[in-house]
Amino acid sequence: MSRPGKLLLLDTPSLYFRAFYGVPASITAPDGTPVNAVRGLLDFIARLVTDLRPTRLVAAMDADWRPAFRVEALPSYKLHRVATGHEEEVPDALSPQVAIIEDVLAALGVACFGVEGFEADDVIGTLATHDPGPVDIVTGDRDLFQLVDDARGVRVLYTARGVGRAEVVDEARVTAKYAIPGRAYADFATLRGDPSDGLPGVAGVGDKTAASLITTYGDLASLLAAVEAGDRRMPAGARAKLQAARDYLSVAPLVVAVAKDVPLPTHQQAVPAAPRHPDRLVELSARWGLDSPLNRVLSAFAAVPADQPPTIEGRPPAYGQATEE
Repeated sequence: MSRPGKLLLLDTPSLYFRAFYGVPASITAPDGTPVNAVRGLLDFIARLVTDLRPTRLVAAMDADWRPAFRVEALPSYKLHRVATGHEEEVPDALSPQVAIIEDVLAALGVACFGVEGFEADDVIGTLATHDPGPVDIVTGDRDLFQLVDDARGVRVLYTARGVGRAEVVDEARVTAKYAIPGRAYADFATLRGDPSDGLPGVAGVGDKTAASLITTYGDLASLLAAVEAGDRRMPAGARAKLQAARDYLSVAPLVVAVAKDVPLPTHQQAVPAAPRHPDRLVELSARWGLDSPLNRVLSAFAAVPADQPPTIEGRPPAYGQATEE
């Protein structure tokens, strides 16, 4: 069987947040409903498909933005972003646009889904890990740097400066940027922490110390084994800081690591040659005033090669479960 073409994975929440803050709030539907995030996301998709030429496309969603397994391990995880109860603090003008985005992508025929109990990152991690490649991941989240894999052509397009100026991150770029092995970003992030996700890190260990420790010992497991063994190569100060953070380091890797065995629904990855539900798309376009961005998306899709990969059956097993022999 021939190798499938490039897979483009969208961290959809990251992109619609960027669109919401980057596109003027004055962009509204005929009835006055804000649609700046919708229009911005559609323009992002049109540009990405035009520039990157994928034959497959999946828009990953957050079915659970603060999964229980991460919160149970580390209660501070994203705690500062909780609005009420378990709900994420989201601007009032953005919340209703998420449903519009899902409706429009479904009418187009773009695979768009989340998985209960997991974040969009975990959907992306599973798809990227089990795909033969090449894979382009578009995100504004550095956590996904841990997925880069030069051997299979898995890279991240990091949108900190915008979709049109996304930074291409592969193993060499991770090494150049953080002075760590290209596949070691998760261990590095665990040590230094990430306030934006409520990860405290190891007190007194910043980027340089974290990079030095990971480079010296290779990975977090080897580093902790060296602490326990009293490795004399390790400065006494660093050893003391790691020992003091033992409880945090026992749970943080589960929180930081992107899940790679999420139970995916059956889905069709092919970039749609034509809308799956054309009448519904016309209805949505008229209601929300989306003619221009949708025409740009449809033109981008029409230029994609016609070699269509098969439907991907739901897989793999649930997170933490073993595959039955």
